[in-house]
Amino acid sequence: QVQLVESGGGLVQPGGSLSLSCAPSGSVFSINRMGWYRQAPGKQRELVALISSGSSTNYVDSVQGRCTISRDDAKKTVYLQMNGLKHEDATVYYCNAEMKIAWRDIQRDYWGQGTQVTVAS
Repeated sequence: QVQLVESGGGLVQPGGSLSLSCAPSGSVFSINRMGWYRQAPGKQRELVALISSGSSTNYVDSVQGRCTISRDDAKKTVYLQMNGLKHEDATVYYCNAEMKIAWRDIQRDYWGQGTQVTVAS
């Protein structure tokens, strides 16, 4: 079964940068919208950034100007460049993509397993 696989999380000092990436583990027919979400313990999962199939982007206010979402359709990969990281950015980040695995499939949402971002001195 195809899954989304994230990479790039880790430990960074306040003010530092991290780059996350995410791609399907196997072959897919098409990918529409892609995005990044995050979820802190005891809180609801929140949108961080979205990118459409046409590369239109949308960001949550708290990361606007500090994060950049991008995609490489040839590699079927979505990226999240995070700069100026703050303590409040530290949590688990999840990749999301709206995909069709095979041409006859319906388009549906897929999630990655999550990657931890830690911001500490």
